[in-house]
Amino acid sequence: MSTFHGPACGALVQARGLTVARRGRTVLDGLDLDLHAGERLFVRGACGAGKTTLLHALLGFVPAAAGSIRLLGRSCRCERDFAPLRGPLGMLFQDSGDQLFGPTVIEDVAFGPLNQGLDADAASARAFDALRRIGIAGLAARPVHELSGGQQRLAALAGVLAMRPRVLLLDEPTAALDAASAARITAILAGSGLPMIVASHDEALAAALATRSIDLSAPDQHPARRHVRGDISFPV
Repeated sequence: MSTFHGPACGALVQARGLTVARRGRTVLDGLDLDLHAGERLFVRGACGAGKTTLLHALLGFVPAAAGSIRLLGRSCRCERDFAPLRGPLGMLFQDSGDQLFGPTVIEDVAFGPLNQGLDADAASARAFDALRRIGIAGLAARPVHELSGGQQRLAALAGVLAMRPRVLLLDEPTAALDAASAARITAILAGSGLPMIVASHDEALAAALATRSIDLSAPDQHPARRHVRGDISFPV
């Protein structure tokens, strides 16, 4: 198991000139972005503006047509570079069904720690602790396919946290949750102390957590070249 230690200073996540095309359309065009320790960066934008694409590109799930990506101080260009960093950078997908595949909740949440090299007992203990923190320890033995949409969301987040990430990338983390569960997730994320990039339409979540935000939507709703520095986003 590899341990990654980023630079003492500088960005934990950095993109320069990031350009991504999907289905023949340029979604991100020359984006510059930095995430530093202690920051909780919220990504806003209309549907199709590239919020999910940005998160996926930062972890190498979709290829960049141009630009560069550095994660925890390491340049990432291909799958071999990205793959070892998908534990230290924990990703919560927009569709929980894309993330849950274990037969039971506890087995699903323990999968990541097992892949990190923990033995079965240690992985199960870490998984149960993550479920307890999320507030769904009572679902540990439940088959994943029997969970409601909101329960799937909570279980997926538990799986991310069980891997003890250094950075979180979260795609609509409160989607499909009732008010009580959304408040629980907000409290967990606030108390985690982890830097994070969050794609979300939840204004209450942003008000509670965001240290700064960016908007990927150009005024005409078409992709535009944007630089992200400090706490502003502006087209050039």
